[in-house]
Amino acid sequence: MNTATKLSGFALGLAAVFGAAYGAGHLVGPVAPAAESRHDTAGPGHDSAEAGHAGGDAAGHLPGGLLVSDRGYTLQPTAAPGGEFAFRITGPDGRAVTRFDVAHDKRMHLIVARRDLSGFRHVHPELAADGVWQVASPLTGPGVWRVFADFTPAGGDPLTLGVDVTVPGALESRPLPAPATSTTVDGYTVTLAGSPQPGRTSRLTLTVSRDGRPVTDLQPYLGAYGHLVALRQGDLAYLHVHPEGTPDDGRTPAGPAVTFAAEVPSTGTYRLYLDFRHGDAVHTAEFTVVAGDVPPPAAPTTTAPGPDADHGTPGHGHS
Repeated sequence: MNTATKLSGFALGLAAVFGAAYGAGHLVGPVAPAAESRHDTAGPGHDSAEAGHAGGDAAGHLPGGLLVSDRGYTLQPTAAPGGEFAFRITGPDGRAVTRFDVAHDKRMHLIVARRDLSGFRHVHPELAADGVWQVASPLTGPGVWRVFADFTPAGGDPLTLGVDVTVPGALESRPLPAPATSTTVDGYTVTLAGSPQPGRTSRLTLTVSRDGRPVTDLQPYLGAYGHLVALRQGDLAYLHVHPEGTPDDGRTPAGPAVTFAAEVPSTGTYRLYLDFRHGDAVHTAEFTVVAGDVPPPAAPTTTAPGPDADHGTPGHGHS
């Protein structure tokens, strides 16, 4: 059942929830035994385009997006005009970073999702000379949002930093959709073959059709025929993977199937978000998947009624 709540806070640009400044959202939900948290040591990294952008829990590395500060770099939301979202990345010297390497056609990938895993957006801010990134706000409604900055500082290693941002207003919680192998978006049907397995690479193939016909003319988007983000339910550990092959390699077809090699860090429930471009527009297909054997929720406990079991029930009083 959906539950309506009321969120309040400062203006959007000032409503960042840092959770003691480090690791907001860290280690909540169905995760494997955690490695020791290290805020400024080697942690989440984009090991390869095919293996994803996060190390596994079992390998002694935190997955991407769990830390607001890592290896001396910090994600800092800043005040912005109405309707805008702004932030900076500060470096080990405490100053705003202004030089970034291009990765997948962009210097910054900003991904946001509400903490109930709804409202996903993938956008690309513009960098000002003072090191502030700004974009029309992708936070489309009230709630606590997880904001991921996926970037590579010039000459450095790829990083994904994350921070919670609260958008005030009335919030209606949304349950996570059940696992499924097919979904529809904007008139397209996308099917999923393959199942992620914790701690090892799995092939996931997503096939796009429209009106019952395979789509064989997908358009390149950010140097690929599709981009896949996976978020783990609970702590929102982040993986950003890209498909096998590239549009200009002479051997990768433009659909209908796009295959990814992804490694999820632990047993748990994940939400997958596939971005693909067709008809000169970007579409996002979403799936819920389960990696490994997730134990069922514990059954509620019951207690036998005692001699005063009728106390507190309507109509009961003391004489």
